Amino acid sequence: MNCITQHNFEKINIQDNLSNIVLRIFMEKYKLVIFFLITVFAISCKSTDVVSSKSEIGTKKIKPNRIRLGETIGLISPAGFIEERHLEEAIENLEELGFRVKYNKEIKRRYGYLAGSDSLRAADLNKMFADKNVDAIFTIRGGYGCARMLDLVDYELIKENPKIIIGYSDITSLLYAIYKKTNLVCFHGPVGTSTFNDYSVNNLKNILVTPDETYTMTNLLEDKKKIKTINHGKAVGELIGGNLSIVVSMIGTKYDIDSKGKIIFLEDIGEEPYRIDRMLTQMKLAGKFDNCAGVALGVFRRCEIDKEDPEFEESLTLQQVFDDVFSDLKIPVVYGLSFGHIENKFTLPFGIKAELDADKGSITLLESAVK
Repeated sequence: MNCITQHNFEKINIQDNLSNIVLRIFMEKYKLVIFFLITVFAISCKSTDVVSSKSEIGTKKIKPNRIRLGETIGLISPAGFIEERHLEEAIENLEELGFRVKYNKEIKRRYGYLAGSDSLRAADLNKMFADKNVDAIFTIRGGYGCARMLDLVDYELIKENPKIIIGYSDITSLLYAIYKKTNLVCFHGPVGTSTFNDYSVNNLKNILVTPDETYTMTNLLEDKKKIKTINHGKAVGELIGGNLSIVVSMIGTKYDIDSKGKIIFLEDIGEEPYRIDRMLTQMKLAGKFDNCAGVALGVFRRCEIDKEDPEFEESLTLQQVFDDVFSDLKIPVVYGLSFGHIENKFTLPFGIKAELDADKGSITLLESAVK
């Protein structure tokens, strides 16, 4: 039995040796071919990595054409319904600025609290971007409803026909989606029914009509007392943001924007301090402030404690909420800049590089937002 086993082992060893000899001969003969194939495979893997990195970084941002006096502004109402007086006021405001105005009949539709069905409002937006006779798009008012139509917007059409689109409040979700899906620079600023005083008009025109490479926005002298520096310093980054309630509602959706390296601007209206606390805490827990460059807070109108009918017998003040949320962050943060549901407005472009000075209470655009 042992002899048979030994014989089998010897037979196996001979076979192994023959296999190794054949393999060495094959490797010697075809080593150049094998080396070439390995090299090609490594290069193709590296190329794939490069392409993947580029796609993660994203394509270059798109700047819309500036609008010139005498050109046509298209009016839309992508959120709350409008009444005839809203339409008349918006037309009057924009014509007084020196523009012509166009709107589609769909703008007067009503569906509950909305300006028509989701598909109708999205179609009206798409029409305005496709219309070669429309040079820029203004929303008439906010309200609620933009988020409902985001999946119906034709983002490829917008990419192919980039135009100025501007608004604030509920329009924030539309600006988020368009910027995320197209990289088109959008504008947080007046709607058609806003107060077009000299201050707001100067900011609007200096950014959309006659832009310089750099432009600094500061509060009017009487509004400077509203500014409160929470964390000192300066920050440079691209601007993103808008209405706090809407910005928070974008978290977890495909339309949310990465906050890394960005200056986040926020404002709100009619929310008591605990609600502002809840929303800012959600942003903090979601990591939105972890690696952003800075935070610019506008005017949070009617967001102090309701003394006549408070939600709680005892409450933190709005300033205490801001201090609690931001004071431990190592980034510049300032409250009271001139944007939000107020008359004197900054115009803030999504995706444009800017400098926030939390001590001076200013935002300086470091590049023009339009071509």
